[in-house]
This record gives sequence, structure tokens and C-alpha cells, in this order.
Amino acid sequence: MTLERLAATIAARKGADPETSWTAKLLSRGPEKCAEKFGEEAVEAIIEAVKGDRARLTAEAADVLYHLLVMLAARDVTLDDVLAELDRREGTSGIAEKAGR
Repeated sequence: MTLERLAATIAARKGADPETSWTAKLLSRGPEKCAEKFGEEAVEAIIEAVKGDRARLTAEAADVLYHLLVMLAARDVTLDDVLAELDRREGTSGIAEKAGR
């Protein structure tokens, strides 16, 4: 799966030279900067969703997914951790799940 390959690449870049890898550069700036970059990309995706430009929304959504995975890696949360949480929630009403928080 593409997301799994991307998550593995991001994990492998954690110790890479920030001068040769954008991912390593982001991670070297710390979790807060990774979170800030994720937020910027999410806002850009929201703007494209409101505008209705399907191609731009697709591109921005890809950026969001990448930066989400980088932000998670910065805090040592894996894609498997997130998928396990989604599996745990499967079959539960969203309304019931939110009420249980």
C-alpha cells in the first residue's frame, strides 16, 4: 500500500542528513515545526475544497497525508498505531464514539 511505503520511507529518513532529505530536514526541526507544517497543508487543502478545484484538492490532500505521517513520526506514532485505532473504532457509530471520549 502506498501509505505504508511512504510511512516506511519517512521512518528511514529520521536519521538522514537534513541537507539531502526534505523529510529529514522537517524532522530535524522538531515535532512542533512538523505540526505547524501539517496545519499549513491542511488549510491549503481546505481552501481547495471550498474552491472546488478537484485537481488542486487532490494534490493538497497528498501533501496533507505526507505531512501527517511526518508529524506522527516526529512523535514516534506509527501508521500502524493509527490503523489499529481505526480498527478499534470500526463498527462503532461516530456519534457513540464521540460520546465515549
